[in-house]
Amino acid sequence: MSKIIETITSVILMTALSACGSAGAAAPAALDQNGQPSAAAAEASPEEQPAAGENAEEGGNAVEAAPDSTAADGKTLVVVFSATGTTKGVADKIAAIENADIYEIKAAVEYTAADLNWNDSSSRSTKEQDDKNCRPEIGSEAVSLEGCTRIYIGYPIWWGEEPRIMDTFVESYDFTGITMIPFCTSSSSGIGRSGQNLADNAKSGNWLEGRRFPGSVSESELSSWIEGLG
Repeated sequence: MSKIIETITSVILMTALSACGSAGAAAPAALDQNGQPSAAAAEASPEEQPAAGENAEEGGNAVEAAPDSTAADGKTLVVVFSATGTTKGVADKIAAIENADIYEIKAAVEYTAADLNWNDSSSRSTKEQDDKNCRPEIGSEAVSLEGCTRIYIGYPIWWGEEPRIMDTFVESYDFTGITMIPFCTSSSSGIGRSGQNLADNAKSGNWLEGRRFPGSVSESELSSWIEGLG
């Protein structure tokens, strides 16, 4: 009787051990060409395996990020001082052609009609132009030139030269690496030495020869001029 009981117990134990072994068995390891577990299978846990198609390409290398196609090649800015709005009208046309932003120089104390009376020897503008060291204060906020590679800089001609507030502006910024293109408006006077004066006072930037335009200049004429700048 005891032998029967021992036999039945042995059968039960063997069945239980077989079931446990099946439940805890690991998945077969990947084999190399010699039938041995591969090194990658031996070292990497499932959590370390990248998901299919995630940061992977043929050969197992990470996929590099594509270049940023929105990187700017350099922007164009139109800077203008316009006491009566005439030069601003030309600047607007240039900005439209070049798809550029506009920065308008405003005097801290705006010019009145009396200030601009060139027939009055005691008017504000006459006194300023008589003093080459005069630097009227700019009231508009400073402009960032970061990323600029080209700046059109416009102004009216006063007494044959640039308004002194333009000298204030160019002496306030560093134009290194920027192409500077002066333009001016007047009823008859040419650009004269105004562009050279600005370049001398700026002491930085690559200054091109400027050009004078009437306030009524057309966009087509401006386009032809801009195309000729290269």
